[in-house]
Amino acid sequence: MFDSVFTQIGVVVGLAAVGGALAQLLRQPLIVAFIAVGILLGPSVSGVVIHSSEIELFARLGIALLLFVVGLKLDLHVIRTVGPVALASGLGQVFFTSVVGYLLALMLGLSPVSALYVAVALTFSSTIIIVKLLSDKREVDSLHGRIAVGFLIVQDIVVVLVMIGLTAFGQGGGELHLGWEAFKILLKGAAMLLTVALLMRYVLPRLLHHLARSSELLMLFAIAWAVLGAAAGDALGFSKEVGAFLAGISIASTPFREQVAARLVSLRDFLLLFFFIELGAALDLGALGAQLGASLVLSLFVLIGNPLIVMAIMGYMGYRRRTGFLAGLTVAQISEFSLILAALGLSLGHLDQQTVGLITLVGLITISVSTYMILYSHQLYERLAPWLTPFERKLPHRELDSPLEGEARADILLIGLGRYGAALAANLRERGFRLLAVDFDPATVSRHTRDGYQVHYGDAEDPEFVATLPLAEMRWVVSTVRDRDINHMLLHALRAQNYPGKVAVSAASAREAEDFKQQGVDLTFVPYADAARDAAMRLMTETAHSKESNP
Repeated sequence: MFDSVFTQIGVVVGLAAVGGALAQLLRQPLIVAFIAVGILLGPSVSGVVIHSSEIELFARLGIALLLFVVGLKLDLHVIRTVGPVALASGLGQVFFTSVVGYLLALMLGLSPVSALYVAVALTFSSTIIIVKLLSDKREVDSLHGRIAVGFLIVQDIVVVLVMIGLTAFGQGGGELHLGWEAFKILLKGAAMLLTVALLMRYVLPRLLHHLARSSELLMLFAIAWAVLGAAAGDALGFSKEVGAFLAGISIASTPFREQVAARLVSLRDFLLLFFFIELGAALDLGALGAQLGASLVLSLFVLIGNPLIVMAIMGYMGYRRRTGFLAGLTVAQISEFSLILAALGLSLGHLDQQTVGLITLVGLITISVSTYMILYSHQLYERLAPWLTPFERKLPHRELDSPLEGEARADILLIGLGRYGAALAANLRERGFRLLAVDFDPATVSRHTRDGYQVHYGDAEDPEFVATLPLAEMRWVVSTVRDRDINHMLLHALRAQNYPGKVAVSAASAREAEDFKQQGVDLTFVPYADAARDAAMRLMTETAHSKESNP
């Protein structure tokens, strides 16, 4: 339609900006707006974007940077912490969803082969969309966010193995060929992990130390490393997502990860715009109408059944219903991999166009609806919590760290042991205060417990966890978490428990601090501003002493 690729990209970005502005005005998710813009620009409506290699390239780069940033935030101790539950919930959800989905597809009149493809397509969730939503909500580092990212990566690995198996069968050779392909992929995977481990140990720390002398060069290397990791994963038979994710993990243990992650966020979000537009443009609305009834049935199963399966598994493993619910919502849609799987089945002659249209329509419905479910997950949980009791053990031992018998009493409850919280805890303990601290990072809990602190593992956002704390004996509850929503939920939980003591919270700005004071908070901290004022006072004091000693 356009003679110039530059003009086409300009039109796409301009319409995406208009669509995003309208979505923000109507308080709708940007992801849904971008997919809608893609449909508008696609062959089903205007035909502006039919197939553009440039848009596809930008989309792939955005995916690589997204998973690279996720890998940056997942240090090795986090992987060790959530590994068992991620593996169990990921594989368990894949198994149960595929079994139930297969039976549903047969009941809807599909052939056994088509039903098998549909069932497998229903099991995989979109790592890209979920991580983007969790990042926007600042929940990637929460307990349920870490678990969700863990089992989404497990799903990505499973879908790679499934596609390798289908391709092997489609090319002939039977079980022998399939066995050889599986053996090769295991060898390649082991080689890739070994290479990453060696680079982490011997090469990357020193290399980054030298590159960090120039922030521009450090960012250039980070982008190149992300793209090369994605390319290596793709070349070895894995997905680009797995390769980029491993590239991020490889430098997650270095002191430069926070700087790299912060600088890449804007570029990542811009490039991901093209992924969502490409996803919408690929939908052929004309072929989807006949599949509406069956797609609604399968969509309801994905939107409701998949989260229930994850909740049941996590509840059995000893996690709270709230954690299981929030993590379970992340599997309430099917993945772009599901559409790729359908296209593969069509190319191998296993599927017809109607079945491909059915999977595509389920993808459109579930991605759109689950976006709202995840964005409003906390409100949903508050409404549904009374009916979710069967998904939690009487003693959710994974998250319940009850005070030990004989544990010393405390008069300050400190929420959060990050850099600011740990420094505050050390100062309070030096001044003789008795502390009980709470943090959701198991490694932080273990480290401070070894240092002699009383620390409980838990999520201060969870009202049920707050109810288990010894609030009656506390003179102060102090939150060092600079997240407005978390602090609001903590205040609500404290009021619900009729907490009689005083409350102090951290705020990101003076305006936010004033808002908390109006809600009855006794003391507010604005960490950077407070530290700056303290530094200025010390400078003034030192200057005055200098003038007195040198008149």
